[in-house]
Parts: sequence; structure tokens; C-alpha cells
Amino acid sequence: MTDLRFAMRQLFKSRGFTFLAVVTLALGIGLNTAIFSLIHDLFLRGLPFSEPDRLVHVYGEMKERSLTQLPYSIPRYWHYRDGQAVFSGVAADTGNAMTLTGLGDPVQLNTASLTWNYFDVLGIRPMRGRTFLPQEEEGADVAIVTQSFWRNRLGQDPNVLNRSINLNGVAHTIVGVVPDLSVAWFGPNVELCTTKPFALGGFTRERLMRGVGYLRVIGRVKPGISLEQVRAAMPSLEQSYRAQYPDKNDASWTTTLVTAPEDVSGNLRPAFTTLIAAVSFVLLIACSNVANLLLVRFSGRRREIALRMALGGSRASVVRLFVFESVLVSLLAGVMGALLAWQLIPLVPKLAVNLLPLESNGGVSLPVLGFALALSLLTGLVMGLYPAWQSSKADLVDGLKDGGRAVSGSMRQQRFRKILVGAQVALSVMLLAGASLLIASFIRLSRQETGFRSEHLWVGGVTLPVAQYADAGARARFADRITRAVQLVPGLESASASSTIPPESLSLISIMVLAPLSIGFGKRWEIRRPIRAS
Repeated sequence: MTDLRFAMRQLFKSRGFTFLAVVTLALGIGLNTAIFSLIHDLFLRGLPFSEPDRLVHVYGEMKERSLTQLPYSIPRYWHYRDGQAVFSGVAADTGNAMTLTGLGDPVQLNTASLTWNYFDVLGIRPMRGRTFLPQEEEGADVAIVTQSFWRNRLGQDPNVLNRSINLNGVAHTIVGVVPDLSVAWFGPNVELCTTKPFALGGFTRERLMRGVGYLRVIGRVKPGISLEQVRAAMPSLEQSYRAQYPDKNDASWTTTLVTAPEDVSGNLRPAFTTLIAAVSFVLLIACSNVANLLLVRFSGRRREIALRMALGGSRASVVRLFVFESVLVSLLAGVMGALLAWQLIPLVPKLAVNLLPLESNGGVSLPVLGFALALSLLTGLVMGLYPAWQSSKADLVDGLKDGGRAVSGSMRQQRFRKILVGAQVALSVMLLAGASLLIASFIRLSRQETGFRSEHLWVGGVTLPVAQYADAGARARFADRITRAVQLVPGLESASASSTIPPESLSLISIMVLAPLSIGFGKRWEIRRPIRAS
């Protein structure tokens, strides 16, 4: 404790050094803590389901056309659901959009249509009420809302169960409240779920039964069965489906399995590996910088070291004293770095809301604080141990004299300082080169020829209720009416409607408008009053 108090006094006396060292390390520790927080939320925390490692997404695959992770059709889902023996449960869902009315202004919500057992397969228990029943799968107008919907749109009404909400002009009864569905395959910000997954707007049942793929299938592997055993069971199901339904569009498809954790975050691992490498380089640069400062600082205290050892102090006690100083610097930097990470972490989900597969906590959690503390201690030991050990090897006679190499240090220390400077330059050049290549790649991608001009072109989507627009003729008449209405908006040059737009394939009517040059490139066009269709 005496050494600790003395180290604190020394740092307080050298405020310029302490401030510079703390700020330098805080940048490296803060960036590493922020990236680790995202990695913890996306890869380490685990999915918010019961035993997520036993959840497997089942996809179709067309090897002859190099198409992977294709959704299932209704007959294919039924065949696999009833014919398999490796899953304890198989469920399916499809994402869509519904218009909510009766709770203020009409608003379009992201929703999901599920089979009755979907939440049971995932292992999600409702906070209130119940999940769907088997008899509700195809005919009942019922809904399960998320906690966000219950809190934000229903004011956390304690009588939420059996309350009626209007979706696409149809009254739905709320039967349960579940935690927010934070995984990406539901789409961004899904607020409620309904049944009737085997009905798709704009498609007749006869057409869907031909093998139209739109269902995402998930299964829970039985206890004691490995993923290899599940994969081994798929070829027999493929052959039996092909033999029983040779005329279906998906009869020639094969099956591919992806575990739920891999399906959620697998394609982000290379990006986060690059990020963690980059911020690790920043921390190494900071450590080498502060280690150089410590070496100079400790070399300038050779007289103090010689006095301590002349009075009976051991080399270990001198090393311990100096290591205390470096660890205190790194701990102070860790506190400042945690505060920096606390400000940075909420920014990333806001900037990449449609890219992250899981919702981030948006704050510094206990594991993240533990990581920052451990990183600070490790940083203090790594950067302070060698300078302290080198400085403690001072010659007593030479150290007690005035002058000598009291400031510059020994030749070995000078060589080590040059090595640290060289390492800083090398790491900085690597980071600068990597950042330059990324920026150059981004610029090239942004200038890639798309085949059409996107300047002053704005796109808006409209999802039509199936009950009012059941056939193609009604949908075409609506598209014609809304196109003519949009063309009358002042400042717009032209407008058109389409069911899909490049490069995406959307199951809604897209309204494309071309604004003349006088509007300005950065000015956003929006409809300020709803266009109502009779």
C-alpha cells in the first residue's frame, strides 16, 4: 500500500505525462471495449431462445443454378414436417407487412405469419397470455404482440389480452405478449405475429401449391442427435418428395442445414475479425507509445533508483513500484475508455440498423466492463514491466552521480525505444493502408454502373390488404390510381409503379418518382397526407 500511495503521488506530480498517457491508452482501450461489446452481443451472448444450438434452419438449394438458402414451399414443408424423425418440432414463418388502424393514424408494421408451434420450437415463453393453438393456424384472426408493441402502442395496457386490433381491415384478437424478437430473420423491428402462414398476398392457393418457395423452416434437433445425423436424414426426404411430387417447381431441390447461431451472424464474422484486428493495432500503437514514455520517465529517475537500492531496497521492490505506476495509468485509461465506449456503443446500431442481425444492448454490460478492466490490467503489465525492469538495472555508483546518462538511459534502452518507435510507424502504416484500401473500394462500389440512373429518383412502398385487393385486377387499378395521384404532386417530373425494383425483389407495389433538377439532390420527397383507396 505504501508503494501504491507513492505511485499515485508520482503520477499526480507529473500531470502532463499522466494526462498524455491516459488519453493515449483510453483511445485504444475504448475502441477495443466498444468492438468487444458488439462481438459479445452478436457472437458470445447467444440467441434469446432455449438451447439455441439445437435450432437449425432448413433451406432448399439448386446446385445447377448456384442458388442457396432458398425458402420452402407449402407442400415441401408439409412433407418434411411429417416425414422426418430427427426434429422434436418443425415450424415455419414468413415475413410481411400489415396496416394497423384504429390506434391513431394508420401505420404500416413489419409482421410475421407463423405456424401455430413456432414459439414452442424456438423455446419462447409468452410474458402474458399464450401462444397460438393448432386450430388457429389457418383460420383464426389472432395475434401475438411483442413487448415493444404492448409498451409503445397500447400503453402497457394490463387488459391487453383479448383486446382487438385492426390489421389490414380485419379485426384480430390479441392472445399473448412475447419478448421483442431481436433476430434478423424476422426482419427489422417486427412488432406482432399472426397465423395463416399458408396464404400469400397476390397468390392463389393453387399457385402456391405448385411449389412456390416463401417459407422459412426451422427445426429443433432431438436430444442425443447430432447435426451430422440430421444431414444424413435429409437425402431420403428429398428422394421421397421428388417421387411423390415430380411436377412441383421445387422437386429437384436439395436440402441444406444451417444452425441458428451461424445463420444469424455467420456472414458478419469476417467483418468483425477485421474490426477487432484494426482496433487491436490501435491499442498496440498506444501501448508502444506509452511504453516509450515510461522508459524515458523511468530512465530520468535513475538517481532515485540508486538511492533506494543503496538503502537496501531490492530490484523487485523497484520493479513493483514502477509497475504500480504503469498499472495505475492503464486503470485510469480503462475508466476513460469505458466512458468512451459507453458513448460509442449506442451509435453503431443506429448507423447500421439494417445490417446487424441482433439488437445490441446499446450500453456497457458487466461482461464488457470486465473485459475493459482485464484489458487495462494486462495493458499496464505489458507496457510497464520491461521499462521497469530495464530501469532497475542501474549502476549504483553511476546513478548516484550527477550527469551521466541519467536522462537518455543506456544504449540498450535507446535501442528498445527505437524499436518501439519503429513498431508504431509500421502499425500506423498498416492501418493507414488498410483504411485507404477500404475507402477506395467503397468509392469504386459507389460508382459502379447499375444499368440505370438513380439521381433524383425516389422510391416508396405500398402494401395492399389482401381482403380488399384479392385479385390482380384490383391491385392494377390501385397502382393506376396512386400513380396518377402522385404525378399531381408539385415538383415531381414523372411517376410509375412496379411490383419489383432493381436490385431488390419486393412483394409490394413500388412507386418510383423522378424529381427535376430544381428540387435538389439532397431534398427528400415524401407524401404528407395518406392516399386513401376506396
